[in-house]
Amino acid sequence: MASWTSDELTRIGTADELQIAPVRDDGTPRTPVPIWIVRDGDDLYIRSYRGTDGTWYRTARASHHAHITAGGIDKDVALAEENDPGVNDRIDAAYRTKYRRYGGTYVATMVAAQARATTFKLLPRP
Repeated sequence: MASWTSDELTRIGTADELQIAPVRDDGTPRTPVPIWIVRDGDDLYIRSYRGTDGTWYRTARASHHAHITAGGIDKDVALAEENDPGVNDRIDAAYRTKYRRYGGTYVATMVAAQARATTFKLLPRP
């Protein structure tokens, strides 16, 4: 598996939003939707605001592949489900820090159990 470059991590990780187009089973991408992105060390993570009810999430979970655009970077990615409680605690903290200006309701939703259950780690595809 490929690794993120330092430039990609910085540009994607500091972007306010990421456009994600999950790939359907037939190989075609869904229409891109904007979502929040956070960085933890050399890793990038996303979650579904609507939890498992999110349409983009259901497609992404079925294929584990997507195309992302953020910070001027266009990239095909693999999506790895993240279930480690310690990692998810750090991701919660990253969401709270990065998006605190949006108010407590939005951030509280992103760190609630329903959203935590949808955490994906983004893995660059060559």
